[in-house]
Amino acid sequence: MKNNRAKITVVGSINVDMTAFTPHFPVDGETVVGDRLQFGPGGKGLNQATAASRAGGEVIMVAKIGRDFLSSVALDHFRAEGMSEKYLAIADDVGTGSAIIEVSSVSGENKIIILKGANERITAAEVLAAEDEIAGSDIVLTQLESSFESVRALIEAANKHHVPVVLNPAPFQSVPDGLFDGVDYFTPNETEAEYFSGIKVTDEVSASKAANKLMENLGVKHVIITLGKKGVYYKDSEHELLVPPPVMKAVDTTGAGDSFNGGLCVALSEGKDIKTALEFANCTAAISVTRAGAAPAMAKREEIDALYASFYGTKES
Repeated sequence: MKNNRAKITVVGSINVDMTAFTPHFPVDGETVVGDRLQFGPGGKGLNQATAASRAGGEVIMVAKIGRDFLSSVALDHFRAEGMSEKYLAIADDVGTGSAIIEVSSVSGENKIIILKGANERITAAEVLAAEDEIAGSDIVLTQLESSFESVRALIEAANKHHVPVVLNPAPFQSVPDGLFDGVDYFTPNETEAEYFSGIKVTDEVSASKAANKLMENLGVKHVIITLGKKGVYYKDSEHELLVPPPVMKAVDTTGAGDSFNGGLCVALSEGKDIKTALEFANCTAAISVTRAGAAPAMAKREEIDALYASFYGTKES
């Protein structure tokens, strides 16, 4: 690991998660008696920023919250994690983003409804207020849970200063033409890869075909498709590989993809080769699913290093 912490700028969402744990998901018209209800900080942007910070990165986050009681959950988390509030804007006319989450008490799988709230109001100007931070970053990270305007502003600023861009295209949705121009690392899961490529992803062969389409149609340079228990598939213009993940008992899979992206950015920022970076990210994600919640479930560096050593056979840092 480098003497100085890798610097990562994250532009993205902050939500407050309302998570209900249930023995099974209700079908239409059914009422199910759940196990418990949990409130906590979440949102893909905050989850990824927390994962990167705990994994060893110095994280700058550009985000937006409302003036409501939910905002205190996000602020308390920022302060507890030691993350700067400098680029945390406040919307006066809309509430803090939120998520309603159902989690199976049996499998740990989830169903999620997102309410974007203030996340949709992040402006290009608010992103560019952090341009010096972006220019000094080792890598930048964003998703599709905040305004397209903010996503585009981050990509353009990063390209201007030759900083690599990681974009996690979640939640999948129709996007403006050219939104992904300038993206270096594109990190969909199977569903998102199918949405943007038109190819159903079920295994390594179909992941390869989807990755080819994504590189051809979107112009992204590196495609990383997370395949759940099957691992993660990587492809660029010259290489491809499938990296298996550690198998852990899942309690709550809500933040697994976000944890993966945060860990990936730290590993890439530290100059690790792509295989090692994917292994590191796998370990980061594997630990997160063993705990309830999203941002609070993210792994710390010593835990990641320990799992890496036990599963992949050597300490990576």
